[in-house]
Amino acid sequence: MAKKKQEEMSFLDHLEELRWHLIRSTLAIVIVGFLAFLAKDFIFDTIIFGPKKADFVTYEFFCKLSRSLGMDDSFCSGDLPFRIQSRTMAGQFSAHIWTAIWAGFIIAFPYILYEFWRFISPGLYENERKNARGFILIASLLFFTGVLFGYYIISPLSINFLATYQVSEEVHNDIDLTSYIATIRSSVISCGLIFELPIVIFFLTKIGLVTPEFLKKYRKIALVIVLILSAVITPPDITSQIVVSIPIIILYEASIIISRYVLRKQEKKEKALRKS
Repeated sequence: MAKKKQEEMSFLDHLEELRWHLIRSTLAIVIVGFLAFLAKDFIFDTIIFGPKKADFVTYEFFCKLSRSLGMDDSFCSGDLPFRIQSRTMAGQFSAHIWTAIWAGFIIAFPYILYEFWRFISPGLYENERKNARGFILIASLLFFTGVLFGYYIISPLSINFLATYQVSEEVHNDIDLTSYIATIRSSVISCGLIFELPIVIFFLTKIGLVTPEFLKKYRKIALVIVLILSAVITPPDITSQIVVSIPIIILYEASIIISRYVLRKQEKKEKALRKS
């Protein structure tokens, strides 16, 4: 019934429907972003500048871990040797606005998924909607897990490496505010989206573009891509790349299991239809 109703809608009707979903999603980002704008002290002093402080939880953890393993104590070196500066007249105000907008996107992500689901669900059969039940919850949990991973793992590793790297003692690191925030933002957003891999594989399997055999066949290629991706979003040291690669590889293996599960469900339904 839902399929028939969806088919009766014209192309312009679909565009109009999509427009309102986008408007509501944008409005949610703006509202949450406005609240984040008001919480300036917490957003910047606690969250944004947290990885800059020597007592950040990640540095303390890696400091204890490296000492217990007899490795170098680069994470135990105290305050990071760089200052953050703003070199344009509207630099701080602009950073405040854009940080609030990105915070609005991250926090409002479950609602954005809800609007996306409301747009595509009328085009699905009833059994397809039942099988995808929990999509918003699972996708949101994966996204926020990726965001936390990016904030507590990727960002500190990147900041610690780049802030302590010197080509000469004559050069002092005065990092621009926008550059510092961009490092954290790219780490957080990219990890949040990467952690959506199982959801993407689920839908690609549903529409027949991906199979477990395909994922297994190209596992080695995927591993190389993961290592390259890890090298791009982390500092160029082996430890950081391994730390980042492990959860992505786990997600890939979980995606194979999910793809296999989806195909089995489809095969059972096809057998049941043939018998009937």
